[in-house]
Amino acid sequence: MSTPARVSVTPLKHLNTFEQIRLAQEIILGEASALTCLANNLPEQFCDAVAAISQTTGSLIIIGIGKAGLIGRKLVATFASTGTPAHFLHPSEAIHGDLGRIQGNDTVLLLSYSGETEEITRLLSKLTDLEIPRIAITSSLNNTLARQSSIVLPLGILQEAGSLRLAPSTSTTAMLALGDALALVTSELQQFTANNFAQFHPGGSLGRKLASVREVMRPLAECRVANQHQTIRDVFVASSMPGRRTGAIMLSDNAGVLTGLFTDSDLARMLEQNNDANFDTPIGNYMTVNPITISDTKMLADAVEIFSDRRISELPVTNAAGEAVGLVDITDTVAFYPTQSANENATVIKISTSDQLSKS
Repeated sequence: MSTPARVSVTPLKHLNTFEQIRLAQEIILGEASALTCLANNLPEQFCDAVAAISQTTGSLIIIGIGKAGLIGRKLVATFASTGTPAHFLHPSEAIHGDLGRIQGNDTVLLLSYSGETEEITRLLSKLTDLEIPRIAITSSLNNTLARQSSIVLPLGILQEAGSLRLAPSTSTTAMLALGDALALVTSELQQFTANNFAQFHPGGSLGRKLASVREVMRPLAECRVANQHQTIRDVFVASSMPGRRTGAIMLSDNAGVLTGLFTDSDLARMLEQNNDANFDTPIGNYMTVNPITISDTKMLADAVEIFSDRRISELPVTNAAGEAVGLVDITDTVAFYPTQSANENATVIKISTSDQLSKS
């Protein structure tokens, strides 16, 4: 088995630490300046491009090669996750049969800063024959790609970063930013919601942040529930359950509609006040009437916001008929919600649910 060759690293003797930092800042500020200029001078046909994409009944096909191709792959992911079906097509593969992936109801987005990339320009006549919208993100209106496209989004003449001014950097940054703008404005136009986004992004910390209440709640079978007409003693004798224990009992009327909440803190308060003689009276006399609830169709972020704003620790989950279908405990959100996001969205203090404010 051969030994891997050792790679020697030559110190940047001609650039001390200060100069390296200065150069890095210069590169970043140069790209930021280009983005500011682009934002203040959006291409005239930007809204036409948004309209063409939003009216596409098929898919958005993004074509690019080299650095522009990498930007194209990223934009495919952005469009797809924000409600626009999108696919990447490599131009070299396209001329060897993959043009068959493009259908008559698709729209094509072509990426080439120079507008003269051979692999791209070779496709233009074929794309014209397909009679589908062709959107180009390129440097100007005066190149081959621009002249043979339906909609042109010129980035302007940009100076690449670094001392050589050769490696695609400023141009690809601008291309990415304009592509993101296209994707997200199209998403807004199509009224794409956070719930829609959650359907396409169920994994990772972002997926957990966008989880629904139904995914997080404790189902009714794992909750303590009782009729409001039962006595306090009977309720507590019958409400012992294995597994994760909640500090609240959800109470309902004879029709099964949630009417109130009785917590362990309510029970402790009765004991402190020597009200144990009332243990054989209806629990409804001591419940929190019309407690704060959340629909099972809402998102976890909505529950976190309620916990934060109302300073409660148990949140009953109800359906459209007002019936209890589960319960979210504050500890459930801490375990399920990303720590950083939870801190950003809510500083939650665990306080007895008996302190809930009535809806009324």
